[in-house]
Amino acid sequence: MATIGENIKRLRTKQGISQDDLARKAELKYSTLAKIEGDFVTKPGVQMIAKIAKALGVFMEDLLK
Repeated sequence: MATIGENIKRLRTKQGISQDDLARKAELKYSTLAKIEGDFVTKPGVQMIAKIAKALGVFMEDLLK
């Protein structure tokens, strides 16, 4: 089963979006997004997941699979 970070990275690269662009779009710090994608933060908060999902145009569940 993939981690949240792996799912975010997969969806982001599939859409051709850089980490910096996604962080700006999700209104998060670049370092925060990098830590989530790198699995240094394994349980980001619900609001953070919601922001990332919205920025990627996917459902929150897609990030949690």
